[in-house]
Amino acid sequence: MTGINRQTFAQKWRTYKKHPVSLLLLILVILAAAVTVFILVSLVGYILVKGLPHLKPSLFAFKYTSSNVSMMPAIINTLTVTVVSLLISVPLGIFSAVYLVEYARRGNKLVKLIRLTTETLAGIPSIVYGLFGMMMFVIATGIGQSLLAGALTLSIMVLPTIMRTTEEAIKAVPDAYREGSFGLGAGRLRTVFRIILPSAMQGILAGVILSIGRIVGETAALIFTAGTAAGVPDSLMDSGRTLSIHMWVLSSEGIHVNEAYATAVVLLVVVVGINALSAGIAKRIGR
Repeated sequence: MTGINRQTFAQKWRTYKKHPVSLLLLILVILAAAVTVFILVSLVGYILVKGLPHLKPSLFAFKYTSSNVSMMPAIINTLTVTVVSLLISVPLGIFSAVYLVEYARRGNKLVKLIRLTTETLAGIPSIVYGLFGMMMFVIATGIGQSLLAGALTLSIMVLPTIMRTTEEAIKAVPDAYREGSFGLGAGRLRTVFRIILPSAMQGILAGVILSIGRIVGETAALIFTAGTAAGVPDSLMDSGRTLSIHMWVLSSEGIHVNEAYATAVVLLVVVVGINALSAGIAKRIGR
């Protein structure tokens, strides 16, 4: 330990001796962080230990059969549902947040109602969204169990998250940016798209990353809307299972439990890969 580090440690220790409550809070924070890291490492390690030995080429065959229980169709369906859900929810969430922050009148009762409704929807269990999607998209509209019905349901489910994170990101943009843009003669719409949204892009993408994680790992809402059909559907109007549903089906049957653990490993890799890609894009845009 260098002299500077010793001096810093001694100063902190004297501070904590004078304020024992601060020392207690520091210990609690370190303990909470250690417990969180331990749980995360244990969970990931358990999945890898149980699943890696059972990964085999037959699990990645393009065609699903009862003997190979391939997860490749589920991977394709997962990526399809994720892309379609984001194409629907991201524009709606961003434009709604722009209206609430930049165009709506301050103190508007409608704005307060929208924010209250958004916060309420963010806490609703996913199975409720699944029942709503089944009644609305599968039965009422006649779409039936399909990837499109599942994507529409998931887009509604992640919309509150995208709206709230985008709204907070836009609020964090300094007013000096807006004033400078208006002073140079730019209109409100040009200011929003050229100044505010690029400045808030990192916060917006953080909400999108959270939404991706929820979409990829969702099961309850998709059972009622997308269905559990194995194989790659011919179109968005056909039924298909995602990786999370595929894993649930294999584990519930009790016949292919080892393959279910292998699916969990792939699902973990897909989630980490998508999040890393999104984070890299956000960092590059921030630069």
